[in-house]
Amino acid sequence: MKSKKFETEIGGEKLTAEFTDLAENADGSVLLSLGDTTVLATVVMSKGEKDIDYFPLSVEYEEKFYATGKILGSRFMRREGRPSDDAVLSGRIIDRTIRPLFNNELRNEIQVVVTVLSLDKHDPDTLGVIAASLALGTSHIPWDGPVSAVRIGKNGGDFLINPSYEIRDTEKEGANYELDVLACGRNGTINMIEVGSNEATEETLMQALEKANIELEKIQKFQEKIIAEMGNKKAEVKKTEVPEDLQKAFDTEIMAKMKDLVGEPGKERIYALEEEWFKYLEENLPEADQRVAKKLFHEGIDDFIHELAIKENKRIDNRGFDELRNLYAKAGGISPMLHGTGIFYRGGTHILSALTLGSPNDSQTIDGMETQSEKRFMHHYNFPPYSVGETGRIGGMNRRMIGHGALAEKALLPIIPDKKVFPYTIRVVSEALASNGSTSMGSVCGSTLALMDAGVPIKKPVAGIASGLMLSKDGKSYRVLTDIQGPEDEHGDMDFKVAGTKDGVTAVQMDVKVGGIPLPILKEAFEKAKEARMQILEVIEAEIKEPRKELSSKAPRIISLNIRPDQIGMVIGGGGKVINEIKDNTGVEIDIEEDGTIYITGEAVGAEKAKTLIEAIVKEYKAGEKLTGKVVRIADFGAFVELDKNNDGLVHISEMAPFRIEKVSDYLKVGMEVPVLVKDVDEQGRIKLSIKDADPNFIKKSR
Repeated sequence: MKSKKFETEIGGEKLTAEFTDLAENADGSVLLSLGDTTVLATVVMSKGEKDIDYFPLSVEYEEKFYATGKILGSRFMRREGRPSDDAVLSGRIIDRTIRPLFNNELRNEIQVVVTVLSLDKHDPDTLGVIAASLALGTSHIPWDGPVSAVRIGKNGGDFLINPSYEIRDTEKEGANYELDVLACGRNGTINMIEVGSNEATEETLMQALEKANIELEKIQKFQEKIIAEMGNKKAEVKKTEVPEDLQKAFDTEIMAKMKDLVGEPGKERIYALEEEWFKYLEENLPEADQRVAKKLFHEGIDDFIHELAIKENKRIDNRGFDELRNLYAKAGGISPMLHGTGIFYRGGTHILSALTLGSPNDSQTIDGMETQSEKRFMHHYNFPPYSVGETGRIGGMNRRMIGHGALAEKALLPIIPDKKVFPYTIRVVSEALASNGSTSMGSVCGSTLALMDAGVPIKKPVAGIASGLMLSKDGKSYRVLTDIQGPEDEHGDMDFKVAGTKDGVTAVQMDVKVGGIPLPILKEAFEKAKEARMQILEVIEAEIKEPRKELSSKAPRIISLNIRPDQIGMVIGGGGKVINEIKDNTGVEIDIEEDGTIYITGEAVGAEKAKTLIEAIVKEYKAGEKLTGKVVRIADFGAFVELDKNNDGLVHISEMAPFRIEKVSDYLKVGMEVPVLVKDVDEQGRIKLSIKDADPNFIKKSR
């Protein structure tokens, strides 16, 4: 096997890029390792162009179970199935990082496949970005890389470079992992960000990005050296030539009408103008290439919106650069069947978030290549075609839905109460019923309303906002836009989503359409996003100040109690007989954890009854307790008294009365109820009882 290796060090770990002939038919490939985590990236470009009006890039991220050194999957399916959510999100990270660096005029189909071959302590998502960059950079595929990726963490102290899974585990006892930043970039700029944090300040986030930039520069130099030695000559991209008559027609018929687009809150006037353009062509230039005409129109809109912002200090809908659209928040009111609902409007973006509460047993089991856990908070996102006034397929999910749902979930997770405080499983579904800019951040706001409406004792409300950017072609002038809407999202240069509480940021996601964003622009965007977040939180808290005190009457009730771990078997019984009998008699669900915590879920009456039954099973009697029991057996030396279904004790003949008794049966009969006092409980759990200490006159009275 042919092989050539390159090595560098990142965060104290060796980063190794190995070029072999393993995938020799691909246009570019590389094996990239950090520690014992290894990925294979391959890239292929189709031989001919596709007859389409968009750039056909696909990025696939493949998890292989063998990478963990274990046989994973279900008992009936020991091979990989559809991509996990983790795989989809990792694929989106790679896609969002490399896509802006392609020439959009390229019409050859390009496929990037990143395969995880070995998984140890390092997350392969950062490796996937770098590996894809090296595979593209050394191939003949036209691409303006390299681009690099690094993860910066904070665990209660200094910033960490590419922290391991163990350090990032927020579930383990004593965990203090407060910040996770995945940043990608090139040439001193950032072009993709993913952040999850526990209310980090904007200043802390900027410090993390500054640290990331230092590491990205090291990785870029490493890549540049490799590409200089291993790279192939790039294929040329055929530039679209615009015929003179088509350009003249556009300038004459359309450019002058673009000023009429100003003041429109959505894309309707743009659609109408595009329709007018093609109608003109049909009547006057029927031979015109439709794809060239469409490209000319959208580039014209792009230039117009940029110049409007940068040169005329105007936004296309006439708002101020920091001005939010009209906000509306409502908690509840949809249906009494729902445990909690939130409705949130921001301009033409309308979100309905619906919340359901369930038992601990309703949590989702995550058994993936990277993650094995029980997930008790879930946020899901739906984007039906009617939300943008279109027809299309209903049902199922796509990468965008998974990505937007995960972003909102990440934003909300830090404010979800601990299981010991609120043991419910929580599922929120956000429906994007109308879309005109950043439904993902609208979902954060709608979900906060739903959580408080349901009575979930969240720590603080969370809100989110998307900012945009208009950057001049020379990169010297720019305008940051707060609360971007449709045309600004489609034709702008940045989609910068920030969610958080009044005290800090909980999630960030950034995509760009340019090569990268300088840090000073990101600093300004953070500041403006914070101002907008405060305004949205005021609207949310004006509708509902804090979580409702009572859960919905339709929600189940959960009662928790604790027993000793060695008592778990008593509650379960042989073959589950005892616990199943309790469930059948009370209609509840019972979840028992290894530490002896028991969660009883059901209607209030049944839950209380089940609690009483369990408490009786594990009841531990203490010296000094006075009780009433039933005589169940007579012996020469005393009587056995049943205290409950699971416990009885011995009343010795000497403890029956303050006077001498010759024969127990002269005074006590089976079935008789007697007062008793617990004298002692020995190490074997045997209970010694006394009737005379409970009532000295009982025996005399009973006779």
